[in-house]
Amino acid sequence: MKNERLLLLILAAAMFTHIMDFMIMMPLSPSLMSIFDINAQEFSLLVSSYTITAGVTGFLAAFRIDRYDRKSMMLVMYFGFTLGTLACAIAPSYFFLLMARSVAGAFGGVLGALILSIVSDAIPLERRASALGIVMASFSVASVFGVPFGLFLASKFSWHAPFLFLGILAVLIFVLMFWFIPPLRAHLDIGNGIKKPMEILKNIFGQRSTRLGLTFASVLTLGHFTIVPFIAAYMVGNVGFSNDELAYIYLVGGALTIFFSPWVGKMADKHGRLKIFTIFGSLVIIPIVIITNMPPTPLWAALIVAGIFFIFSNGRMVPSTTMETAIISPESRGSYMSIRSSVQQLTSGLASFIAGTIISEKASVFGPDAKALVNYGYVGLIAVFFSLVSLWLARKLQVAQGA
Repeated sequence: MKNERLLLLILAAAMFTHIMDFMIMMPLSPSLMSIFDINAQEFSLLVSSYTITAGVTGFLAAFRIDRYDRKSMMLVMYFGFTLGTLACAIAPSYFFLLMARSVAGAFGGVLGALILSIVSDAIPLERRASALGIVMASFSVASVFGVPFGLFLASKFSWHAPFLFLGILAVLIFVLMFWFIPPLRAHLDIGNGIKKPMEILKNIFGQRSTRLGLTFASVLTLGHFTIVPFIAAYMVGNVGFSNDELAYIYLVGGALTIFFSPWVGKMADKHGRLKIFTIFGSLVIIPIVIITNMPPTPLWAALIVAGIFFIFSNGRMVPSTTMETAIISPESRGSYMSIRSSVQQLTSGLASFIAGTIISEKASVFGPDAKALVNYGYVGLIAVFFSLVSLWLARKLQVAQGA
């Protein structure tokens, strides 16, 4: 299609707002807990409400997402996401903010799957990894620019400011979507008439290739999200980072993946998606083992290891996502990617729960307020196990006709 670059940049910008909207909540926890006088459990609801509604709507959207023009569906979902984000910017109370986060999650949860579907429909498979590399670099931009800038706005003005910034930016992106993204109806032109929910579920879960794809997505998520939620706490309590130095991890890791993500996509298109996934999926095991067993270490050395982890982890995500977009035909791709998104949301929650049941705390040598994590190394071994299983499953994925 014409103006592929413009399409990818608009989609990457939309993905950036979605990712930053989710990521900014966690570092705002001290401010929100103090302002609303809530405890840790009540704050966790603000985070989990987003993922829960995202998972539910992602599943429900699977029954309708392939019935409509991709552009129309994107405009509706992004409009709802924008309203939810602007509602966060004016939230006067904890309950209002909780409802606003639920609305933002309900629409934002479908966005990720829809963006991947649009890229897959618009870009041929032989160039798709490069395109996805550009779009997925938005994750890194959110880490490097989005979160630090959001925290700056929060400290300069109030906690409402980051959401107001995101809401205004989302309005501008919505206008760009409306004017510059063309109608995307190719999946409708080759549709097979599947309309009923049970037929959609049978089409997705009745095929061995799609069942393998969903299993692959789950296993890959378990190999990643078992360790990621606890990296920050481990770096402070066990390695010796200060709370201020934690930002360097995301700054370094995000900055590196901004450059490596598009490069990995090009390599996957040139040398094969499975080959590049296998290389990075194998290499990532090394920093996983080091990070989860790291003793007190100088800042520069720990940042090198963390940076390598981000590079290798991102290096397996770009080709794996490309492979998953190719295991189902275009007319059912939106439904499949929506269910895949729901599966990932649920699996990431399961991964955190598994890790949380294994990890315990003890007093840290780095200060009375810090807590050292115990058994994080065992969690690392679990991540290694699932990472190895993902390498095996990747070889069983098959490309669907017309994908």
